[in-house]
Amino acid sequence: MKLAPPPEPEAPLPAPPPVPAPSAFTPWLLAAVILAAGLFLRIWPWAGFTGTGFDEALYRDNVIRLDKVGLIGYPAICQLYIEDQRKPDVITKLPPTRFFYIYASYLWKRMEFGDAPPVTPRTEHFAQRDPALVSLHRVASLFSCLGLIVSGVAAWRILGVRAMPAVLALLAFSPLQIHLAQHALIDGVFTFWAILNLWLLWENLQRPNDRRFLGAFALGLAGMVLTKENSFFVYLALCGLIGVNRWAKFGHVTPRLLFVGVVGPALGVATLVLLAGGPREFTEIYHLLVTKAETLTYAIKTGDGPWSRYLVDLMLLSPAVLVLAIGGIFSQVRGHRAYVYLVAFVGFSYAIMCNIRYGMNLRYASIWDLPLRALAAAQVGAIATRFGAWKPLVTGGVIAVLCAYDLRQYHLFFVEGSLYELVTGGLLQVVKILK
Repeated sequence: MKLAPPPEPEAPLPAPPPVPAPSAFTPWLLAAVILAAGLFLRIWPWAGFTGTGFDEALYRDNVIRLDKVGLIGYPAICQLYIEDQRKPDVITKLPPTRFFYIYASYLWKRMEFGDAPPVTPRTEHFAQRDPALVSLHRVASLFSCLGLIVSGVAAWRILGVRAMPAVLALLAFSPLQIHLAQHALIDGVFTFWAILNLWLLWENLQRPNDRRFLGAFALGLAGMVLTKENSFFVYLALCGLIGVNRWAKFGHVTPRLLFVGVVGPALGVATLVLLAGGPREFTEIYHLLVTKAETLTYAIKTGDGPWSRYLVDLMLLSPAVLVLAIGGIFSQVRGHRAYVYLVAFVGFSYAIMCNIRYGMNLRYASIWDLPLRALAAAQVGAIATRFGAWKPLVTGGVIAVLCAYDLRQYHLFFVEGSLYELVTGGLLQVVKILK
């Protein structure tokens, strides 16, 4: 019996064309383009308010005084502040212990304008012509730009290179960050130090006992203390991160890290005590600041509210980002210790800052921009996974829409609305909830 030949095997289906993997260079190229756009938005003058704010005038006074007496005469500047604030009929003023911003602006003034005298406040375009004010503005703009760069580095190191472009894009177009760069305000400078220390703490937890990161963390903490008294709130939040590390497993806490965490702020405080003229003067400056602030009419009218006030203000300014960030809290923290780290930082600092009597302002929330926008970008990526192979295109498109919307929000509030102070009443008026 003749056997039938075996059936010929079926021809295999043609393989789909290979999908080229994205180049490792692509995220860095995107980040460079986004960074350039963010720096341009911060440097280019396009704010609606072009006058001089209350805080700016006080910083200007201290720069002018420092220009007259030099660094060696700084205790005299502090003594003048004490004598002025002791008077019962004088309203609270910003303390000269916000040394870093004042001194950096003084150095800028000396480099660009030399011995040029101050311009009379009644002069036309005074804010754009006075050497001290211009220097203050440029230092604020510079550190807002540096803050964007540090935030991008932090996003890369904490979340990874793939997450960096989207997070950086949302930060580059942040209305709050652009606003702080457009005026002679200290908050952009302080945000730089806060984000720098948030990132450096992460690096020290991941790479214990690395001398480079330990030294940088100590200097970062000292710089933050020298910039603003709000450093106490950020410092407590960083201590909270170290405290919960035992359960959250962010990294390794070492005795050297704890030592640096004490020495860095102590170095900053010791410098301020020396500049103030001694411990008694240093203590009295802050005592007068706290007691006077509680009686300031403007602070009483605009600086109070429930614990949710910051959420209300952020919802008015950047609603899309806030909603996505809240969604990201529920979708990203499980199994993602980096996002737990960022959420915990916001939680610890928020719990403190929302309980400061007569001391709430949306400007102070700039330290939360990196965590919130990182969560928003992650939530966009999580939603985009439903589109399969189209995920990169969908993610990029949504991020671009969010950036465009935030830029429109900046134009609405700060160009058309000409806002300077970020209090709830002003925000509500711009969006016509209050007439």
